[in-house]
Amino acid sequence: MPVRYVIRLPEPAAARGSEPSLSFTANGYEAFAEQLQDALRSPALFERWRQMQPEPDEVDPALGATDPQATVQGRREDMSVYLTATTSLPGEILRHRLRLLAGSRWELRDVR
Repeated sequence: MPVRYVIRLPEPAAARGSEPSLSFTANGYEAFAEQLQDALRSPALFERWRQMQPEPDEVDPALGATDPQATVQGRREDMSVYLTATTSLPGEILRHRLRLLAGSRWELRDVR
């Protein structure tokens, strides 16, 4: 059953992961939503990250799970960007993808 996660990017311009080739490149809320949705639906981000690991073949393949039905909507509120992700992926996988994309510059605001 899908779960809805509400994520806040308090400083969108700073919402970047430590590895530029894996992090958000977005500036507007629609682009942030599109990039997160792609990271949940497609294995591309996970595969790029996995290939950067010292032993790529030892990375747990379950961490690369995807949800082709995942959706992400974005909105701007004050100076923050809010992303509402609806996915059947476990929270651990969502958090991993967000750390790659935004580093520690995001907050999980609600889960339903």
